[in-house]
Amino acid sequence: MNKEFFEALAMLEKEKGIPMQYLIEKIEAAISIAIKRDENGAEDNVVEINPETGRFYVAVRKTVVEEIEDPANEILKAEAAKYNKTAAVGDIIEIPLETKDFGRIAAQAAKHVIRQGIREAERERIMQEYQSHCNDIITATVLRTDAKTGNVTLELVNKTEAVLPKSEQVPGETFADGQRIRVYVMDVFAGDKGPRMKISRTRAGLVERLFEMEVPEIYDGTIEIKSTAREAGSRTKMAVWSKNPDVDAVGACIGPKGTRVSGIVEELGGEKIDVVKYSEDIREFIGAALAPADVLNVEIEDEEARSCKVTVPDNQLSLAIGNKGQNARLAAKLTGWKIDIRPESGFYGEE
Repeated sequence: MNKEFFEALAMLEKEKGIPMQYLIEKIEAAISIAIKRDENGAEDNVVEINPETGRFYVAVRKTVVEEIEDPANEILKAEAAKYNKTAAVGDIIEIPLETKDFGRIAAQAAKHVIRQGIREAERERIMQEYQSHCNDIITATVLRTDAKTGNVTLELVNKTEAVLPKSEQVPGETFADGQRIRVYVMDVFAGDKGPRMKISRTRAGLVERLFEMEVPEIYDGTIEIKSTAREAGSRTKMAVWSKNPDVDAVGACIGPKGTRVSGIVEELGGEKIDVVKYSEDIREFIGAALAPADVLNVEIEDEEARSCKVTVPDNQLSLAIGNKGQNARLAAKLTGWKIDIRPESGFYGEE
């Protein structure tokens, strides 16, 4: 191996991040396999490449015998003496191969390994780049929409493509070719043609990341998003808590005159967003989760089963339950409790 070969490996390590030792080990293994094939099936061989000394040593190992039965792996004592004068029957000796015998094999193996190493390094680089976006928002460009399935193919920032399935689109949303949209990256996985992304516009994580981008107090950790419940395209409830008692968590998320939350509502196509204050006191938290309805009382019925009974003013019963039960459903999802809502005047539906 010449000086240029090792310089090329060093350059690959520097520019592509492929360790030189890794490539050398792969080249040694490839040459070893090729020698087994080309040297009439010689099973045992030695391949050593030393970048420090520039040494490239290749040899086959054979057993010294009195009578040859397996020419590829055995050698007569008289012949063995050419390589080791003290060789005796039963010994294993190394027979160095001349450059002319392995040069072509080495060159082909090196080229193959280097090409493969570059491809693997590129795949790993792209995978790491993809993984850095997991559970985050990315901006993509709409390439086309499948008329049959409704699935939308997007172009990502690195010119790769991802599919936004119909099931992960907000109901009623339509996209035009060339339109730039924000999507939430749910997962990254290895596909047949490289890393792939699972993306969505319906997940609660999209709303959380949008608030993180819009509200500095969330980004710097002063305000924490405790839980989020979402029915995409219709309504989201988000519980927030401030680590600093001087910072109003709900007010910071809504912003002066609603400027912060309104930008997110616009991004989500008019989806309603209720930002509520989280509390360690489950009664307070459940009461806040049922906003915009006023709650008069929260009675814990079974703490282990996480079920409760909530009393609201008669004129706010429908508000507490919400259209088709949505407000109550989202509050239950937000808190993790089963909520039975009753009017102040009596137990609804009972004698």
